Amino acid sequence: MKKNAAELAVYALEQLGIRHTFGIPGVHNTELYDALNNSEVIEPILVTHEGGGAFMADGVSRSVRRHSGEIGVLAIVPAAGFTHAASGIGEAFLDGIPMLILSGGVRTDTNNRFQLHGIDQLDLAKPLTKAAYRVGHQNEVVETIYRAYQKATTGKPGPVLVEIPVNLQLFTDVVPTPLPYADYLEQQPVEEDEGLAQLVAQVVELLDSAKRPALFVGWGARAAKPQLIQLAEKLQMPVATTLQGLSSFPHQHHLHAGFGFSPSAVPAAQYAFDDCDVLLAIGTRFSEIPTGSYSAEVPDKLIHVDIDGSVFNQNYPAKVAIAADAEVFMDELLAQLEEKPDRPRNTSLISGIEKRKADYLQQWLQHDSKGRVNPARFFSHLRQHMDDDAVTVLDDGNHTFLTAELYPLAEPATLLTPTDFNAMGYAVPAAIGAKFTQPHKQVFAIVGDGCFMMTCMEILTAAKHQLGVMYFVFNDGELSQIAQAQAMPYNRKPCTTLGKADFEGIAKGVGAQYVAISSDEALNDGIEQAIKYANKGQPVIVDVAIDYSKQTAFTSGTAKSTFKRFPLGQKLRIGARAVMRKLR
Repeated sequence: MKKNAAELAVYALEQLGIRHTFGIPGVHNTELYDALNNSEVIEPILVTHEGGGAFMADGVSRSVRRHSGEIGVLAIVPAAGFTHAASGIGEAFLDGIPMLILSGGVRTDTNNRFQLHGIDQLDLAKPLTKAAYRVGHQNEVVETIYRAYQKATTGKPGPVLVEIPVNLQLFTDVVPTPLPYADYLEQQPVEEDEGLAQLVAQVVELLDSAKRPALFVGWGARAAKPQLIQLAEKLQMPVATTLQGLSSFPHQHHLHAGFGFSPSAVPAAQYAFDDCDVLLAIGTRFSEIPTGSYSAEVPDKLIHVDIDGSVFNQNYPAKVAIAADAEVFMDELLAQLEEKPDRPRNTSLISGIEKRKADYLQQWLQHDSKGRVNPARFFSHLRQHMDDDAVTVLDDGNHTFLTAELYPLAEPATLLTPTDFNAMGYAVPAAIGAKFTQPHKQVFAIVGDGCFMMTCMEILTAAKHQLGVMYFVFNDGELSQIAQAQAMPYNRKPCTTLGKADFEGIAKGVGAQYVAISSDEALNDGIEQAIKYANKGQPVIVDVAIDYSKQTAFTSGTAKSTFKRFPLGQKLRIGARAVMRKLR
């Protein structure tokens, strides 16, 4: 049979269960887009910028049900298309999110130099992807895409690039009948878990002897939530999560303590993890944010479980390190613990967590927001109005940590947020990707005004496809997270004041509805109106006049912990500068 590479690529994507691609057609992939247009399964989505497309693909991968097979797919031009998408690709790479990037490539059947988009993308992709492949002939297309998909979804997930030169897309050649994906899978070797039972036996011994065991869970543990709940209840273990793993354990559970457990954590988490003698960490790398810039104190008896074995003993040494999928590990652990008696309900721990959560919330509710919207009241109203299975999308900024500390995620909620690459501008397009994947669920974003303005034009895509995504824009006119970080050591906030944006005008320009929430009194009606618009398939920008005058526990705690670790001479220099500037 004769086929071109574009037709074969679409066949492979259909076999993988892909329903959407995100990107922009150009000289080097028009044939691919023509083939996508013929597909009865895949809908190619035109975005306003490839960076937005990458975040949408990320949103797809994070919001789909695990093991469903679907992942986010980019369909982009080479060179500028790749570099525009690089922030979203890098975010997926560091956060461990699977993504398939299909790119056109320059012609490989001529000796002409200085071709349009003539750059070696494979070199460009090396630091941002798990792997990058260039197809050499039409008969390689299908299996290369299968191989890329396998690479993207196994082990620690991540983005993988497949470059298909434009001449292979334009011209047909004789190829064998393409292999269905199920047949391809049958040819792959099955990897067996070796030694897991013996390692888990060591974990059981450590947990059994522990007086105050605790659980720390990240994004990698999200699919093992029922097992985590069972384990926490059996051994009466308090649970803290990473930022990315906020929805890996239900917040309303009596053993949920909060985000992180370092001096940057909320009081309930600091209390619950005080004197922890055995820590079981699952699906986390102990990276900078969840450890409060590495200020967290971890016991000698650390059990570290992650699918990526390279993360062990990097920031904190492990007593037992197990490279395994969280679900597989948890199933084995619970099986070995089955004969062990359940620990009696730790009423002291539970009441301590409950009291500190209530006290912390009360501090926020009593804070004088001087006519602007009190963050705790905003999140309280939001919790009352949103469905338990709603998808929450965050960006990178002060709003991120307000949400982490003040918004209780119900079961079975999903939360998406950038963490380690920390790209501003994530939330607007990622929420669109999530809505494409979960059209029957409420999808809303909490996003700062600075982040919002980076990618707000992508709401055009939501409006075009009648996606009822709600955008709660925390509008204070500053890059507030950085401004707060500047205020104490510098006594000034250089280059963090934003230009005054007309969000109602932006809404009109992108085809969205607009709601203003200027005070606490407007919260109930404003959120209800936003939901009504979203239920009609209309994206809505909710302009929230947020009060950022009170710092989160994370912001103040991290600043103090970081400053404490400075050399004495630098502490004196920075402190003296702050005092002198205040006196001027």
